[in-house]
Amino acid sequence: MRSSRFLSRHGTLLAAILSVVTLYGMTLPSKPGAGEEAEMAARFRFTPLAIPRPAGFFEREVRSVHPSMERISAWVSAMGAAAALGDVDGDGLPNDLCHVEPRSDQVHVLPVPGTGERYAPFLLTPAPLPYDQTMAPMGCLIADLNLDGSMDFLVYYWGRTPVAFLRRAGTITPTPAAYRAVEVVEKVERWYSNAATLADLDGDGHPDLVLGNTYPDDSPLLDAQASGVMVMPESTSRSANGGRNRLLLWVGATSGDTPTLLYRDASAALSEEDSRGWTLAVAAGDLDGDGLPELYFANDFGPDRLLHNRSVPGHLRFARLHGEKGFFTPKSFVLGQDSCKGMGAELADVNGDGRMDIHVSNISSTWSLQEGHFLWLSTGRVEEMRRGLAPYVQGAERLGLSRSGWGWDAKLADFDNDGVLEAIQATGFVKGRVNRWPELQALGTANDALLRDPRNWPRFQPGSDISGHEPNAFFVRARDGRYHDLAPRIGLGDPVVTRGIAIADVDGDGDLDFVLANQGEDSTFYRNDSPQRHAFLGLNLLLPLHAGEGLRVLAGHPGGDLRGIPAIGAEASVRLPDGRRLTAQVDGGNGHSGKRAPQLHFGLGRLPADRPLDVQISWRDPAGRMQTRSLQLRPGWHTVLLGKGLET
Repeated sequence: MRSSRFLSRHGTLLAAILSVVTLYGMTLPSKPGAGEEAEMAARFRFTPLAIPRPAGFFEREVRSVHPSMERISAWVSAMGAAAALGDVDGDGLPNDLCHVEPRSDQVHVLPVPGTGERYAPFLLTPAPLPYDQTMAPMGCLIADLNLDGSMDFLVYYWGRTPVAFLRRAGTITPTPAAYRAVEVVEKVERWYSNAATLADLDGDGHPDLVLGNTYPDDSPLLDAQASGVMVMPESTSRSANGGRNRLLLWVGATSGDTPTLLYRDASAALSEEDSRGWTLAVAAGDLDGDGLPELYFANDFGPDRLLHNRSVPGHLRFARLHGEKGFFTPKSFVLGQDSCKGMGAELADVNGDGRMDIHVSNISSTWSLQEGHFLWLSTGRVEEMRRGLAPYVQGAERLGLSRSGWGWDAKLADFDNDGVLEAIQATGFVKGRVNRWPELQALGTANDALLRDPRNWPRFQPGSDISGHEPNAFFVRARDGRYHDLAPRIGLGDPVVTRGIAIADVDGDGDLDFVLANQGEDSTFYRNDSPQRHAFLGLNLLLPLHAGEGLRVLAGHPGGDLRGIPAIGAEASVRLPDGRRLTAQVDGGNGHSGKRAPQLHFGLGRLPADRPLDVQISWRDPAGRMQTRSLQLRPGWHTVLLGKGLET
């Protein structure tokens, strides 16, 4: 009788508790069977090769910072590791590396380990441009900035505006003297840039520059002699007081012994709220098929922003997009309404509908903070963008990509050429001896008014540990359609603090290699020595150097008389015999601090090596006109000069 009365009185509460427990159990990550997991892991093998330290390297645990930031010097010093892969020496392969070493704040250019000593490693320094101890490099792009057929560098910094290192015409071997340091904006200011990518924002046929910034402009963050108090985020979830994100439109450039480059600041196209999040990652890509790249800003301490591009040549216009909330949809699973800590952003077609999906890193540290990562899957209803709606649904939990650790760069690529993308993710924040997560959690639950003043923050100094012992993640898709982290089973399970992931087929053998840019530790190149040799299609898509050049298709990599400008933003779609379609766009530097080479790579599975494939390529030509061509290409590497007509 007593138990009956108890159940009658408390039955609803017990049912609710049981439902929560059941749902929690359902959301715990599942694992494939031991046999399937071993079979999945056997497809991958990577050989690690250490990236040499630069000449003059000195190990420093923290940077000099503003006096009011001294108590959190480890926090402030926890960024800067970066890597970009590309073809610097013109041998046709992306076997050159631009690496930012944050322990000594050096920008190091060198051949990728194991690819031969083709030139002596060297440093990129802005001299004679203004540069001092209040400035620090945060990342590097390898790109043809002045459109002359030679690859240049763009380095972005904390404490100053970016610098372009332009290749002097006629120089053969990469050396410091072969490059001229040039300001990309007329006035040198204090910007705090943590992400950069290239994209033709206004559709005029020239690559523009997008910069994601964090600390407020003109802040003396790295000035140990400054007075006053530094400004920190105004909220744990709604901050809009960071540095202004920048949109720089290409104005013009010259080649020769004193090459030049000039951009025009068109950042006023962004609203105050959209431009002043604490942005740690940027992605640009055509999401609706009109040839103009949309922008995704992954923001720390506030909601991410997806901006629909409605620009015309010379005039930028963007509209913010919002997802729609359903009855069973948590607010943070609605695009544009999250309160997470965005630190990585990647575009790739995960669901095979020919539209780019968006993979975003947040914090997902076990027993600390489980925000969960995002995988915004396209619904294909791109017409909704004109009405201000983001046609995306959250699929990270359903597909197994929502949990790993304190995430940074995230990249999707097919490392075993089976036609299915893997997901590799950089994790970790500060490695030390004393766990400071309890203090950080206390700060996160405090009144937002306290957050803005760094003197209210707990001490995060050398020796502090905040998610510093998490392994990077390597997700592989199982037969059940879910992704599973196999990093410990394929040699990537050691705890390391990583910021950037750079990807390319460095040796031209048809499989993708990668670099992990590590924070406070030596960085590593991983050569892909995976045992399975599936077919692949690789594309070097180039714009012509001169008007009137014909469309040419050659097997292999660029070389000889076939030179051009990487066609950033061009899209290729490959139709497989089974009806599936693989789609990708040439990346101009998306993500946090890891930059892939500007090539396209498609795994083809067990397709015969002599089987022709239908490939459709869309791009914007140097005059700003949209072009489309259909080609038949056999598996392997091809270079396509995107000119007029067709020459083979």
